[in-house]
Amino acid sequence: MLNPKKLEEIAKQITDSVPPEVKNFAEGAETKVKQVLQSQLSRLDFVSREEFDIQSQILIRTREKLAALEKRLDELEKQN
Repeated sequence: MLNPKKLEEIAKQITDSVPPEVKNFAEGAETKVKQVLQSQLSRLDFVSREEFDIQSQILIRTREKLAALEKRLDELEKQN
């Protein structure tokens, strides 16, 4: 899932971009922005970077096996 510290950084960046005359409102908005971001992001189907990397490696090995099997099949077909 998404790192809560990352959400805090995003919310802080949004708050920091608000003009000074609106800072009082922005302080309360930071919490609300954080809540909304967390709520919306939790609805998405995320995978961790680790899981993505694992699945990528599995896909690479599967492609290699498929290529080897296709080559072997071609060789067998040539023999017949």
